[in-house]
Formats: sequence, C-alpha cells, structure tokens
Amino acid sequence: MHSFQPSHVNLKTTVTSPSLFQRLFGIPEPPPAAKAKVAKPKKAPHDAAAPSVREIFEHEYRELRPRAPMPHFDIRFKRFTSLNTTIRLREGRLNVRLSDILENAPTDVHSAIAHILIAKLYRKDIDAARASRYRRYTTSEAVARQAEHVRQTRGRKRISTAQGKFYDLDEVFEVLNTRFFHGLMGRPTLTWSTQHARRMLGHYDAAHNTIVVSKVFDRADTPRAATEYLLYHEMLHLKHPVKVKGGRRCVHSREFQAEEKLFPDLAEAKAYLKRL
Repeated sequence: MHSFQPSHVNLKTTVTSPSLFQRLFGIPEPPPAAKAKVAKPKKAPHDAAAPSVREIFEHEYRELRPRAPMPHFDIRFKRFTSLNTTIRLREGRLNVRLSDILENAPTDVHSAIAHILIAKLYRKDIDAARASRYRRYTTSEAVARQAEHVRQTRGRKRISTAQGKFYDLDEVFEVLNTRFFHGLMGRPTLTWSTQHARRMLGHYDAAHNTIVVSKVFDRADTPRAATEYLLYHEMLHLKHPVKVKGGRRCVHSREFQAEEKLFPDLAEAKAYLKRL
C-alpha cells in the first residue's frame, strides 16, 4: 500500500537587490516585507479515553484475585425489566449480564458493580463504600424514575382475578377503604396470585398499580381478619410510597407503622401469619 507524503518545503523570504533605476533616481528602497506570523496550532487538550467496561471488570478482578489467571469476560447489557445484574462462571469464562439502564452509568458505578459481582462470586468481602456508591446511584430520583418506566413498558403483570372461591378482594377492599380511608382511596387492580405462595404473602406493585394477595388466604379456614390485615397492609403501601433517605429505601416509614397499629385485629392476624 502506497501513501502519498508531500515533500518538505522550506519557505524563505526572498529580498531582491535595488534596481539600477532606483539607485540613479534616488528612489528609496521599499522596506523588506514583514515576515508573516504563522499561528501555531494549539495543542488539543489531553482527553484520556474512559476505560471500557471490560477493562473495569478486569481491574476489579485483579484487585480481588491478584494471583489468579485472568478469565475472559463476556459482558453484555440486556433489556431487563429491572436493574438486574448477574455473573456466572462457565468453562473459564465469566458471563456478565447487566441491565441496559446501567449502560451509561459513571465509571465509578461500573467499578462498584464489578467489585460487588466478583466479590459475591468468589465469596470475598464487599467494600462498604462501593456498595454505598452503587446504592446511591440506583436509588437516585432519575435512575429510579427510569427503572419504574422500564418496568411499566417492558414488564408484564400476571393478573388472575379478584374473585376467589371464598374471598372477593374487591369487596374486602371497599370495606377497608370505608373503614380506614374514608372511602377516598382509588382502587388499584386487585388479584389473587396464580400460585399458593408462602414466602411472599402479598405485595403492592407501584409500576402496575396492582395489589397481589397469595392464594393461600383464599380458603374456608382463613380468618377474615387475616385477609383484611394483609390487604390493609398493602393499601398502606399505596398510601405511603417508598422513600429514599441517605441512599437507603424506606419501605415502612413511621407514618406507615403508626397507621398499621390502628388495625383492631392486628395481634390475631399476625398470630395466624406465623402459623402459615
């Protein structure tokens, strides 16, 4: 392959001697032409390229495992419905999958993610400052709003029915709404879970404005107080949204806990929940 390179040229100012006509008639010589000032090109400011995500992961791996051979990192951003981050070791390759919400995060956040994932995989201590940095970023207003939007647009909520075999959640909601909220709470989507979940008895999904109650409560021997309390608890989540204080999510605020204690059959309901 041939490249064209211009030959080096020295530009010199040529001064001609005065002509005979000028010497005979005393015509003054013209002043020598001033040298043109050539502006020197300004040096471009030094702009070091930010390290790639793979370089960040390799650096954090070396920090945590200084003597171990460096594995190949396969890092991909995926269209998850939440801020998911996963790492798996497969045949000497570390497969990392990150939510695309995190793709444009600052470098120190990517470093925190890499540190946390690798430390968890190899059972190392997680640096508290790194964990705090990641938590502050993901709970910031802008990122939380984006994550909520992604859940609404990408996520699919499995809706069963509010009418169970023994309890109608719509009817229970209206009773509680009148009794504790002066009938002013707008009714969200109410549904029994599709499975008999025992670990998650109920939850309020703000992204889809839905309250889900575990089907284990839709039985003849379930005290009504237990079903009412569970739904009342989730209605309080609707009234008192999750707040972020100092980078930490506050799920059950003081106001939430104070109103929860107003439920008259609280002791009976909690005793039943412990037996499940």
